[in-house]
Amino acid sequence: MVRGIKRGWGNSVFRWISGLFCRDVGIDLGTANVVVYVKGQGIVGNEPSVVAIKRMGQRGNEKVIAVGTEAKAMIGKTPHGVETVRPLQHGVIADYDMTESMIAHFLSLANGGRSQFAHPRVVICVPACVTEVERRAVIDATLGGGAREAYVVEEPVAAAIGAGLPIAEPRGNMVVDIGGGTSEVAVLSLGGIVIHEALRSAGDEMDQAIIAMLRQNYTLHVGEVTAEEIKLSVGSAMPYEGEEEEMEVKGRDLMDGLPKAVRIRAAEVRDALNPSISRIEDMIRDSLEETPPELARDIVDQGLVLTGGGAQLRGLPAYLQESLKIPVITAEKPLFSVALGVGKILEDLDAMKKVLISVDKGMQ
Repeated sequence: MVRGIKRGWGNSVFRWISGLFCRDVGIDLGTANVVVYVKGQGIVGNEPSVVAIKRMGQRGNEKVIAVGTEAKAMIGKTPHGVETVRPLQHGVIADYDMTESMIAHFLSLANGGRSQFAHPRVVICVPACVTEVERRAVIDATLGGGAREAYVVEEPVAAAIGAGLPIAEPRGNMVVDIGGGTSEVAVLSLGGIVIHEALRSAGDEMDQAIIAMLRQNYTLHVGEVTAEEIKLSVGSAMPYEGEEEEMEVKGRDLMDGLPKAVRIRAAEVRDALNPSISRIEDMIRDSLEETPPELARDIVDQGLVLTGGGAQLRGLPAYLQESLKIPVITAEKPLFSVALGVGKILEDLDAMKKVLISVDKGMQ
């Protein structure tokens, strides 16, 4: 269903005319990464959801000095007066001003740096579990970042479209989107969500579990960036064939405060990740138990599709398939499934508005 709200015109003529020279933009606004899709061009940007700011005196007076990849490289390395901020937590806005600045940066990127004169229509994704207030905050930040019109699509819907699932048909389609801040599972049919569950057990929680394991087993303190590298390098959901890998990890010794290096085994990382993976499994199991039998039959036939960055964890599809007894397929490009789904919506926006929620107040 589409809901429209028109507001005062103000400088609307300039905004409307400038919008004629812009391509529509889709944004997968994730807790860990922002992926930008431009109509007719495809994916043009994939950067971390991080902003670096410099404090200029009292709080509330900050200057943005870096966004995305450049800002992430500063995490844990900033001098006094400079901070790195993650504006989104668990899929929702935690810092409104920084989110607006981040969106403005990516809209500028999408339009070749012409942020002042570019006012495109924007389709942006939010978790299906967010409240109306949280959804409106995303829309306001998108419009504040320079959009002419802002449309919202629920992430499971976009992920399913991007993965190529026929959600418009009277058939059960199950998608599991494992992002940085949230994991969501949805059963879709006839263009809408029938069953939905969400969990704040995702990539960021896995990173924190690795940090806790190193602290407990080796009295070693590492940062989020190192923990993510460990997860991607040797993390897994179940044992894999061949000799399991080891990895050297460097950090600070909690006993004497000095730099320290240790070697860790893949099995230790797997044990640390297991509680998070089990919670995701339980979420999927609960959704299957609530799914109407006719749709459950379709899921047994065609299985569920994994999307999101977390779907790239080694052995996760095999683990879920073994425990749930249904086929589990990883999307062809799991990290980009949501953005590709938004792209398909953008290519025929008028026809796809039935899957969108829109608050159009861009004519200000």
